[in-house]
Amino acid sequence: MTFPRMVRVRQTFPRPRVEDIPAAVHQALSAVSLPIKRGDRVAVGAGSRGIASIATIVRATVDHLKVLGARPFVFPAMGSHGGATPEGQLSVLAHYGITEATMGCPLRATMEVVRVGEALGLPVWLDRLAAEAEWIGVVNRVKPHTDFKGTIESGLFKMLTIGLGKQTGAAQYHRANVQYGYETVITAVGREMLARARVAFGLGIVENGYDETARIEAFIARDLEAGERALLKDARAWMMRLPFSPIDVLIVEEVGKNISGAGMDSNVIGRPTNPHEPFPADPKILWIVVLDLTEESHGNATGIGNADFATRRLVEKIDMKATLINCLTACAPGGAKIPATFDSDREAVEAALDTIGLTPPQRARVIRIKNTLTLGEIELSEVFLPEVEKREDLAVVGEPRPLNFDAAGTLLPLGA
Repeated sequence: MTFPRMVRVRQTFPRPRVEDIPAAVHQALSAVSLPIKRGDRVAVGAGSRGIASIATIVRATVDHLKVLGARPFVFPAMGSHGGATPEGQLSVLAHYGITEATMGCPLRATMEVVRVGEALGLPVWLDRLAAEAEWIGVVNRVKPHTDFKGTIESGLFKMLTIGLGKQTGAAQYHRANVQYGYETVITAVGREMLARARVAFGLGIVENGYDETARIEAFIARDLEAGERALLKDARAWMMRLPFSPIDVLIVEEVGKNISGAGMDSNVIGRPTNPHEPFPADPKILWIVVLDLTEESHGNATGIGNADFATRRLVEKIDMKATLINCLTACAPGGAKIPATFDSDREAVEAALDTIGLTPPQRARVIRIKNTLTLGEIELSEVFLPEVEKREDLAVVGEPRPLNFDAAGTLLPLGA
């Protein structure tokens, strides 16, 4: 097969960013009237997403609480991730650099929950250790969700719901999503949690299109909902995107839970893992080829079902038990489906290009990315060049070169 020639292109996104993250955390928490008193135990919830500088942000939160005289501890605020075990969830945090040594405080984990209220006729569940503390603080990134669109999507309210509810709550709420819709469930349960549990603050993080911390803001309970809605508007404005549509073949070098809850961010690829709500199919991508699974995913390949072609090395890294726990909890079993699998990158890419219709492979509209979190520089087939020249936010870096593979069929970096 004659493969298309590729060219590296640099995208320009809005780039507000926080230069001094610990200072920004301290400033944000100092700007609100925290109800925390000296000696209070404060449970600080940290999740399972690959958030930029998350260990630094959580440590700065812990340090600020210590200055107040509080006794903070960090706990995993994640539903079924980490294999739905305390040890697995602590291991997820450790891979993000969140340990007792780096945080300077205890890390505590349990899958046990207690009932603290009711929403939509369903019990509202709270992590037992968090419930036993005097106060709870949640730290999370606010961003567009991978499965639905609303005025509240992925962020602090979702952590109050899915994260604090652990496996018990996550399974229940995802089932409720089928009937009520994601936004209705997250909003109703989040409001009940704020009313019934002792939530002292939420620390919201917004990132720019370069996977950098762009904004950090804290909210006390009564301001948290309105605050998150405002942050989501910023997150949408600053998020990364693919520059063109339609696309014949998208080559994704790596997928994983540290990149997106869905392995690949649905807002980037236009394919949701949730079949229960409408989702904009933008961009329009005929075939997606995925080459590898990140080590930080611990074998959890949730969202792999959104790909059409995969490599053997990726599939052999999948821990299907962990993947199914995550997908079934989300009532989205299709996210665990294994794509057509090939022994090498070359075979997978060839198969995709061989099934795009009458377009010759060398004229195919192909985009290659490292992952859906890193889109500052991407590779485009040269057929896109006339369109690139019309865009002020795109700049060509270098000359078109072949899409090359080594003797084992592994895709090589551009120009190698």
